[in-house]
Amino acid sequence: MKENFYLVLAGGVGAAKFLDGLVRVVKGEDISIIVNTGDDIELYGLHISPDIDIVIYTLAGIVDDKKGWGIKGDTFNCLGKLEKFGYETWFKVGDKDLATHINRSILLKKGLKLSEITDRECNVLGVKAKIIPMTDDDVKTIVITDKGEIHFQEYMVKSKTQEKVLQIKFKGVKKAKPAPGVINCIKKARIIIICPSNPIVSIGTILSIQEIRESLKDTKAKIIGISPLIAGKTVKGPADELMNSLGMEVSAHGVAKLYQDFLDAFVIDIADKNLKERIESLGIKVFVTDTIMRGLREKKELAKFTLEAI
Repeated sequence: MKENFYLVLAGGVGAAKFLDGLVRVVKGEDISIIVNTGDDIELYGLHISPDIDIVIYTLAGIVDDKKGWGIKGDTFNCLGKLEKFGYETWFKVGDKDLATHINRSILLKKGLKLSEITDRECNVLGVKAKIIPMTDDDVKTIVITDKGEIHFQEYMVKSKTQEKVLQIKFKGVKKAKPAPGVINCIKKARIIIICPSNPIVSIGTILSIQEIRESLKDTKAKIIGISPLIAGKTVKGPADELMNSLGMEVSAHGVAKLYQDFLDAFVIDIADKNLKERIESLGIKVFVTDTIMRGLREKKELAKFTLEAI
């Protein structure tokens, strides 16, 4: 492991966009990324790791930029055939994307760990950054709604966040251990960045592994986060809806409070500059900039600003 490397906690489209800028500001080989696996789901007999794949596809330059997920130019012939056989096809897996999930599922059945398989996927696709699943153990993000318990992907994709959320739980998290390398990365990193990801079901899932959260509190590294909320709304995803359902303040201040026990600094959008003093009263230094990543230039600028801030 290199000295003075950067560690990033990531999950979802917001993280992938930020990382796309970060790898153009610092060398990919100097970056390690801990990725949420609570969104992992088994469909069609395959183990699908959405957050791992979106990060890898983005850094490999093959992600579908318009959708923000999947592989650009992919087709959906297999999914169409499965639908004719009577399968539900609400989770849109492309033909090229299927190869990733088939490979992962075969290797898991052979006894390889998710972290080992992720390494192989990175090597095949030429990704230089070190990508580490938060755990090799089975952790599932479960949404408890007024209609019952459902997997997060069912809530997010199948029902399009229509159910009333009563609670979020992370099934299996009490027994889950950090994947090999996770704790060492936290201890050795010079700078740790919390991506503008969902604080409840992306970053929050990673932090639900107690050993990871405790290590963040103990590390000598400087830790800086980026708010995924702008004027109380998300650019993409249900973070604002979930925070509201769970009785949290839906704002950059509300997000900062979730990270208060380990965060040194926080980047917020210019639309939230009025929250600067409130957040700093939590003992967190605040930096204000335009955080909307409209294109590659803005991604790079946000990454550069974040590094310069910390």
